[in-house]
Amino acid sequence: MNEAAKKRLVFVGLSSGCLVLTGAFLLELWGHPGSLEAIPAVDPMFTNTATVRVSGAELVRTGGDASGLDCYTCHDKAKRIVLHFDAQQNIILSDAHKDLTMGHGRHNRNNHCFNCHDEANLELLQTRDGRELKLLESSALCGSCHGPTMRDWEAGAHGRKSGFWSAAAGPTERQNCVSCHDPHSPKFPPQKPAPRPHSLRAGGATADEPAKAH
Repeated sequence: MNEAAKKRLVFVGLSSGCLVLTGAFLLELWGHPGSLEAIPAVDPMFTNTATVRVSGAELVRTGGDASGLDCYTCHDKAKRIVLHFDAQQNIILSDAHKDLTMGHGRHNRNNHCFNCHDEANLELLQTRDGRELKLLESSALCGSCHGPTMRDWEAGAHGRKSGFWSAAAGPTERQNCVSCHDPHSPKFPPQKPAPRPHSLRAGGATADEPAKAH
């Protein structure tokens, strides 16, 4: 068989194969693949990037209504504030502060206003080592007791960090501690976990069902 005959044979073979495959697809010899189930939408509570609370420091920083943070609207600067405690040494809050839940630390050890607020100037915060801080510096107050967590926060391993990975590309923003934690009762309640990623090839399992072992 000469070279020209070989080329014709290959051409005829390829053409015949393409025609057979075309006919098979047109006749749906292999049927249709099963339709993929719709991926359920993720609850917006798991994709919302807002912090869980708006802190007083955030109100001051953004120019919001911080009038409720002016202690001397009610308190007299010339009078020393006296705290009152019950028989179990739990602080008795005044009617103006009944909306606060005191639960900072175990066994009520830190439920004392002047552990954090400066009794000589209610507009300031104070650390255990005597430093005076403004409201916008509240994270430094938290870090004066919670050192390891503060180091994680500064490194971006704790809390909400956003912005650019590279400082040369743009700024990085860290949310204050009190943008997530209520300073008077900072422990987080149990949180509902986000659903696992939805797999299109998981045998029909939905995002809310446990994945089957393979």
